[in-house]
Amino acid sequence: MRVLVTGAAGFVGSHLADRLVADGHAVVALDDLSTGAEGNLAPARERGDVVLVRGDVRDRGLVAEAVARADAVFHLAGAVGVARVAADPAGTWSRNVDGTSSVLSACAARGTPCLVASTSEVHGTSATGVLAEDDPVTLAPAGRRDVYAVSKLAGESLAFALHRSAGLPVVVARLFNVVGPRQSDRYGMVLPRFSRAAVRGEPLVVHGDGRQTRCFLDVRDAADALVALAAAPAAAGLVVNVGSDEEVAIGELARRVVAVAGSRSSVVHVPFASVYGDGFVDPPRRRPDLARLRALTGARPRRRLADAVADAVAHARAALEPAPAGPGR
Repeated sequence: MRVLVTGAAGFVGSHLADRLVADGHAVVALDDLSTGAEGNLAPARERGDVVLVRGDVRDRGLVAEAVARADAVFHLAGAVGVARVAADPAGTWSRNVDGTSSVLSACAARGTPCLVASTSEVHGTSATGVLAEDDPVTLAPAGRRDVYAVSKLAGESLAFALHRSAGLPVVVARLFNVVGPRQSDRYGMVLPRFSRAAVRGEPLVVHGDGRQTRCFLDVRDAADALVALAAAPAAAGLVVNVGSDEEVAIGELARRVVAVAGSRSSVVHVPFASVYGDGFVDPPRRRPDLARLRALTGARPRRRLADAVADAVAHARAALEPAPAGPGR
C-alpha cells in the first residue's frame, strides 16, 4: 500500500515508518520538522522506501493532495512534550485541532482509512485508577496543561463525528508514555532526561515527590500496535489504549537509571510548579486498561521497562562520545 504518515520525522512517527517499510509498504512522510528530524528517516529515504514532504498539516491543500495519493493514513503530527505545551498553549491548540481537522476532512472526502494518535492526557490530571477507554474524563479548559488534553479530545470527537456522519473508517489510538530510541530530552521527556543527567554525573531532577506513577511502552511495540489496530476491521469507530501495564513511580525510575548507568548522580526533588509555572499539574497515576487492544489485536509488549532504561542509558552515553575521525584526520 501507499501509506501517508503525518509527523513521520518525529520519534514515534519514524519508528512507525520503519515498521511500515519492513512490511513492504511505500511511505510518504509529511512533517514540518518543527520537532522531528530528517535524520530519523535517513536510512529509509536513502533506500527510496520513504519520501519526505516538508509541510504543515494545517495546510489543507497540501494535505488533500497527499491523502489523494494514499491508501491509508496514520495521523501522528501534533504538539510534542510538556515543556512545549507550557511555552505555547495557543500553538498547541492550533497544531492539534486545526491539523487534525485538516487530515480527517481530507480522509473523509475520499473515504481513506485513518488512524489518529491521541494521548492518555485526555483523562485529565485527577484520574487515578486503571484507565479504560470509556471512562469519563474531567478536564479544566482554563488549566495550563489541559489545553493539550482538550485539543486532543477535540480531535477524537471529530474523528467519531466523521465516522458516524460520513462513514470514515477511523480508529483512535490513545498512547501512554512511549519511550525508546530517537526520543529527545528537549521537551521534558523523563527517561531521556534522567539518562542524560546520569551519564554526565549531574543530579536527576524529579518533579514533585516522585510518587506519581507511569507505564512506559517501547516505541517499537507502539509501532507494532498501531499497525495492528489499523489492520483490524473491528477497531473502526473505536478509541483504543496503547501502552504497557508495567507501572513504576518516577522516583524509583530515577534510582533505576542511576543504577544502570553506574552513576554517582544524586536524585533531587523540585516542585512541579517551579518548572512549568502555577496551574500546571502532574497527574498522580497513568495506567491503561489494555483489554480492548488485546481483544482486537492480541498485541502485548515484547520489551520490558528494564530494556527501555538500558537503551536510554546507552543512547545517552553514546551521545557523549566524540565522533570518530574521518580519513586523513
